[in-house]
Amino acid sequence: MKKSKILMISGSLLLFSLFVFPLWNITLEAPQYPIPLGMNIWVNKLVGHQEGDIQNINLMNHYVGMKPLPEHMKEFDVFPIVIIVMGILGIALGFIGNKKLFLTWFIVMALLGIAGIYDFYLWEYDYGHNLSDKAAIKIPGMAYQPPLIGSKKILNFTAVSSPLTGAYLLFLGMFMTLAAFFVARKEDKMAKKKSS
Repeated sequence: MKKSKILMISGSLLLFSLFVFPLWNITLEAPQYPIPLGMNIWVNKLVGHQEGDIQNINLMNHYVGMKPLPEHMKEFDVFPIVIIVMGILGIALGFIGNKKLFLTWFIVMALLGIAGIYDFYLWEYDYGHNLSDKAAIKIPGMAYQPPLIGSKKILNFTAVSSPLTGAYLLFLGMFMTLAAFFVARKEDKMAKKKSS
């Protein structure tokens, strides 16, 4: 099998790692919590770092008027389907071996990734800005949106947001599918030279 096909198939298979490893992490560090609170975001669920973390985050957020962390979001229904469809499609295209389809798949996947990151940003924005008027603690002009990536001081907490294993494997898979396009192009040029 050509190297380009192997790259395309292997890169597409890495998408399924999102069902095995978490995608993103948000951690809240504060002096009163020697062990930071946090949650891992999977393609289909939110999970606390430790038992009780989600409940403790919800309790703190309640005082400043933030909504509870959702047990379920529509994205948890949509994202797994997108990953499965794109993974299977990428594998099929790998067997077909058309370099233009490799590039098309990569572009579509990149656009879906950008849309996913934007959706995550909108969720964070709503979560940190859409506060209840009945909050026990009100600070005019204060928003509690965690960072998309990196760290941010929010009152006495430091919120840290970063990609996890699933995200890195996803990026690696996408890089491999892009590499498949360039390798296939090189393979085509070499085949033309041999035939001429």
